[in-house]
Amino acid sequence: MQAGTLAAGEAVLDSRRAWRSVAGGFAAMFAVFGVAYSFGAFFGPMADEFGSGRGATSFVFSITAFLYFTLNMISGPAVDRFGPKPILVFGAVVMGGGLFLTSTVESLLAGYVTYGLGVGVGVACGYVPMVAVIGGWFERRRSAALGIGVAGIGFGTVIGSPMAAALIDAHGWRTAYVILAAVGAGLMLLAAVLTERPPRAVAGDARIGMSDRARTPEFAALYASALLLSLALFQVFVYLPDFAEGIGVGEVPAAALVAVVGGASIAGRLGLGVVADRVGRVRTYRACFLVMGLSYGIWMAAPNYVWLVVFALVMGGSYGGFIALNPAVVAEVFGVAGLGSIMGLLYTGPGFGALLGPPLAGLIIDSAGYRWAIAASMVMAMLAWAALLPLGRTRSPR
Repeated sequence: MQAGTLAAGEAVLDSRRAWRSVAGGFAAMFAVFGVAYSFGAFFGPMADEFGSGRGATSFVFSITAFLYFTLNMISGPAVDRFGPKPILVFGAVVMGGGLFLTSTVESLLAGYVTYGLGVGVGVACGYVPMVAVIGGWFERRRSAALGIGVAGIGFGTVIGSPMAAALIDAHGWRTAYVILAAVGAGLMLLAAVLTERPPRAVAGDARIGMSDRARTPEFAALYASALLLSLALFQVFVYLPDFAEGIGVGEVPAAALVAVVGGASIAGRLGLGVVADRVGRVRTYRACFLVMGLSYGIWMAAPNYVWLVVFALVMGGSYGGFIALNPAVVAEVFGVAGLGSIMGLLYTGPGFGALLGPPLAGLIIDSAGYRWAIAASMVMAMLAWAALLPLGRTRSPR
């Protein structure tokens, strides 16, 4: 009887630690993506002050995205080995310091270094390590728990950019970066306090089976699909407001489309995670890719603002599901042992897509117009869905 009571008490304690870690993941992802996706608000003021063109200024974001995806190859294995707390503290210090230094730069080139490294390291410490930790705490309700954790990205997208715009309007872009440095670093430190290392195999030796896993058809399918989708995905965040203004939409409602994407992604992250636990994670994951690819057809044909809102809702919901389900699918295919390491390796694909996608789309826009660029993005997204079709027919070694 006493042994049963002790076991029940341990289970309750583990449940509390697990859900505190979900809250920590939410806080970390809210902070790092709220900062990263607020860059659009700084785009104009920085370009004006430094006298730089759109391409040179937008490259700040491309460098940052490339770094935060590829640096997951370091932060993923690091969380497997050291646990989440030191990773989060390191990310808080580097991101806060990078944003503060960005507030002092006298050239855009210096901003490439201070912002790119600062925010790149911050996101790398706050995303893959946290989804690996949440995935390690849960099994039966893994997709739902991950959906709640990564909903922080959606809320950060919705809140970060308007908050940054208000700070810039009131205090200027340099002071706004100082405030974001304090808020972002503070939230990541809070996440470090809340988050606990999971008791299961995610904390084990990340090297076990890594080379075997990276050579499997499942790894190839997941890597190719993420790379292809990212070639299309970031066009929405970079070019959707500009496209809207080109068909006569005002600047404020055009910018609000990104917030609509973020809001819809919250619903997708929360709702589709629950659905996937019931009908199958791989099946739901594939469906997100298909819907996302088809949604670009709405954007391509959109004659007015209403249809752009419809696109933002459909695309945002499926995008949210993709973000929520990716770590759950990886855990289902490969297991939770070394989850941070395998995800860090997989996320180099989106890193290259984020670096190449927006500049290539810009070349198409300049030479042939927006419709052809959107069509190319749709083709990439549909190829990403096709790459996932073999997934789930075989099981990777664990």
